[in-house]
Amino acid sequence: MVWLRNLLLAILLFHSAPFIQAPATQQSKETRKTSTPYTGDLSIFESPGRAERLQIDRVMDILGIGPGKSVADVGAGSGWFTVRAARRVTERGYVYAVDINPEATRYIEDRSRKENLQNVKAILGREDDPLLPPNQIDAVLLLKTYHEVAKPIVLMRNLRSSLRPGAKVGIIDRNGNGENHGVAREVVVKEVASAGYELLNSYDFVKDDMDYFLVFRLKP
Repeated sequence: MVWLRNLLLAILLFHSAPFIQAPATQQSKETRKTSTPYTGDLSIFESPGRAERLQIDRVMDILGIGPGKSVADVGAGSGWFTVRAARRVTERGYVYAVDINPEATRYIEDRSRKENLQNVKAILGREDDPLLPPNQIDAVLLLKTYHEVAKPIVLMRNLRSSLRPGAKVGIIDRNGNGENHGVAREVVVKEVASAGYELLNSYDFVKDDMDYFLVFRLKP
C-alpha cells in the first residue's frame, strides 16, 4: 500500500504545479508592440524649425513650466527639449534629462557644459523606471518617446512618486500601431489611466494632424 500512496502523491504534485506557477508569469508581461529605441546620430533631433512646428513654448506654457520649476524630460535623446526647459526655469529651477541610452546621457552632460547650463542633471534610467528623485517634479514631458517605452504602464506607475502635488505629465506622440514609431492616442489614454492618472486635456496643435499632445495628472 505504500507504493500506492506514493503514486497518488506524485500525481497530485504533478497536477498542482502549473496552477501555482502560471499566474506570476501571466501577470508580468505587457504585450503591446513598441518601437525599437533610437540609437543613431543624436543631431537628427536638432532639425531647423522644430521648435515652431511643435510650438514648444506653448507646450511649456500648458505644462506650467516657468522660473523655479523642476522638470523631467523623459526620453531626452539629444537634450533638445532639456536645454529649452532649462532656460525657461532659469537658474532657480532644475531639469532632469532621463534616457536609457548611456550615449544620450553623456551627450546631454557635454551639451550642458558647452551651453553653460548648470541646472541640468542627466539620469540613466531603466525601461520601467525613470529613477527620478521622490517628490521633486512639477512637470514631465515625454516627447516622441512613449511609443518606444517597453513597459509603459510600469514606467508611469514608477513615475508617480517623483511628482509634486499638481504636477502635469505631457505626452507628445503620433498615431500608429506601436511598432511604427507611433501609438494610438486612445491606447496611451487607457494605459496611463491604468497607471493612476487622469486626462486633463488633449491638443492637436503640434506639428500636424498625426501628432497629439496629451496632458495628465495623478488621480485624486
